[in-house]
Amino acid sequence: MKSTYPMTIAGCKRDLPLCKASDTLTIGAFVIFGDVELTVASAAALLEKAPEFDYMIAPEAKAIPLIHEMARQSGRNDYFLVRKAPKLYMNGVFSTEVKSITTEATQKLYMDGADAAKMKGKRILLLDDVISTGESIAQLETLVNQAGGIVVGRMAILAEGDAAKRDDIIFLEKLPLFDPEGNPLED
Repeated sequence: MKSTYPMTIAGCKRDLPLCKASDTLTIGAFVIFGDVELTVASAAALLEKAPEFDYMIAPEAKAIPLIHEMARQSGRNDYFLVRKAPKLYMNGVFSTEVKSITTEATQKLYMDGADAAKMKGKRILLLDDVISTGESIAQLETLVNQAGGIVVGRMAILAEGDAAKRDDIIFLEKLPLFDPEGNPLED
C-alpha cells in the first residue's frame, strides 16, 4: 500500500499520510496543526475567494488555526467557534449533532448564546479544513440559521471525494478518496 499522497495546496507541497477508514476506503490525512506555512498560505488563498462577510465561524478543532489566520489576515478581531462540548463560560448554549468521516461516533456541536446574539442578521462565512461528507458544515449552518445569521459562503481548504462536485462550497484543492492499496478512486 502507498503510504502518502503528494499534493500542492496554496503553493505548498505536502505528502498526506494515507489512513485506513474502513476495509474498502482509505483517506488522505490532512492536518494543518503545526504547519504555519500551509496555514498562512491557505488562509490567504481562501480570503481571495471569500464573499463579503461580517463574521467567520468554524467547528472545533482542526479548523482553528485556519480561522485564526484568516481573521488575522483580514484585520478582524473576532470569530466564532462551535465547540464539541459546552464550557462553563458559555451561556444560552444550543446544539446539533454531526457524524463525520474521520470520527467514529456521532458528535454534538455547541454554540454559545453570546456568539449567536452577535451574528443575528450578520453575514456569516462557514469554514472548515476539509469538507467530505458535508455533515459538519451542514450542522454548522444549522446552528448559524438558529442564531439568525445569514450564511454567505461555505469554505474549506480541501474538498474530499464527491464534495468536490458540489457547487455550493468554495475550496482550494480536491482530495480524492482511495482504495485499500492507496490508489485514488475514480469519480
